[in-house]
Amino acid sequence: MFKYIKPTVKDIQAMQKLVFAEVENGNILVRSEADMATNIRSYLVVYKDDILVGFVALHIHTPILAEIRSLVVSSDFRTQGIGTKLIQASIDEAKAYNIDEILVLTYQQRLFEKFKFNVIEKASIPDTKIWADCIKCKHFPICDEIALTLKL
Repeated sequence: MFKYIKPTVKDIQAMQKLVFAEVENGNILVRSEADMATNIRSYLVVYKDDILVGFVALHIHTPILAEIRSLVVSSDFRTQGIGTKLIQASIDEAKAYNIDEILVLTYQQRLFEKFKFNVIEKASIPDTKIWADCIKCKHFPICDEIALTLKL
């Protein structure tokens, strides 16, 4: 049975270990322990027994825009609906905060389209996002991720 919970700072080391391969291959942006600690309230983690098997963050950029980021599920637990539940939880949380729109930059376009996310031009992404996050990416400025948004 999977347990979806808000993490504590004690989970950060396991979170970084889980996401390491995705950071190395450039699928997920690196986050330092300090950055993860600062934003710990943005995360939702999934445990199976005592093993961290996935997590996601809902980062609020402005009163109208939030972003789903750092979605990762252990390769041993993929295709079990964990990513889907993490995305839905993020959407529900954004609605609870009365956010108008959710942004995601991803290589998993079809997964997000199941939730009615629509592809947008990357040029429409706010500059604050680009200069706060994208500039840290190993692919910057040649981004090959797909930008999608969901109007709530």
